[in-house]
Amino acid sequence: MDLGLDGVHVLVTGASGGIGLETARLFLKQGAKVTCHYRSNPSTLAALQSEFAGTQVQILQADLTQESDTQHIFNEASRSFGPVQVIVVNHGYWPPEDVPVARMTLAQWNATVSTDLTSSFLVIRDYLNGLERASVAAKDKAAIVMIGSTAGKYGEAGHADYAACKSAMMYGLTMFMKNEIVKIAPRGRVNCVAPGWVRTPMVTSALENPSVIYQALATTPLRKVAEPQDIASQVVLLSSASASGHVTGQVVMVEGGMEGRLLNRPEDVLA
Repeated sequence: MDLGLDGVHVLVTGASGGIGLETARLFLKQGAKVTCHYRSNPSTLAALQSEFAGTQVQILQADLTQESDTQHIFNEASRSFGPVQVIVVNHGYWPPEDVPVARMTLAQWNATVSTDLTSSFLVIRDYLNGLERASVAAKDKAAIVMIGSTAGKYGEAGHADYAACKSAMMYGLTMFMKNEIVKIAPRGRVNCVAPGWVRTPMVTSALENPSVIYQALATTPLRKVAEPQDIASQVVLLSSASASGHVTGQVVMVEGGMEGRLLNRPEDVLA
């Protein structure tokens, strides 16, 4: 199926991670021009640039919590490939330690909100500013896809900061932005893909723990952990005006049919 993405300029934030890398690769296979953002480590993106000969892909660094960096990356991306038509808001940070709210510092809360939510606002704002100056033809391909999480729907024990940010993206920003983008690009669309556990390098060690696997899959009918391509394929499909041109304001849960979080162990209720 032709998704109509040939020559479309896509910016993927957090492209050096498992989901971002696979998403960038899939866009490139569709013929898109892809700007790959990273914050600190571009090593995984070097092979991608070699694979696609460098003429179709560019790699740019930015700290997206900084206004000047966000503005700079859009300016640089547009200078090479023209206005950004599609953005995938994929970057984010998962604090590694479980911390209940009663013990969470204000510094941690503010850092997570800045990294996961405020930075997403900055990316979307600068994308829209660039889109205003784009041609009508470029605007016809406009789309925003945010990456949410099952944490935003069900919560996540020990990670209230992360869950709150993802919920805000899924049910606040997505719902609002679907109404605002059309004031700039009449065919523009905004959707969100929300995965559960995904087998990325970041969580490889955690998924070696049987108790983690059990908690992740206890309410999941498909009884398997998602692969990065499971998420990437949904992102690319929702980005396509040809395939999803009348789909906007949706949160697509990519979590194997999960019904919720496992709250209690057997000993908690049978003791």
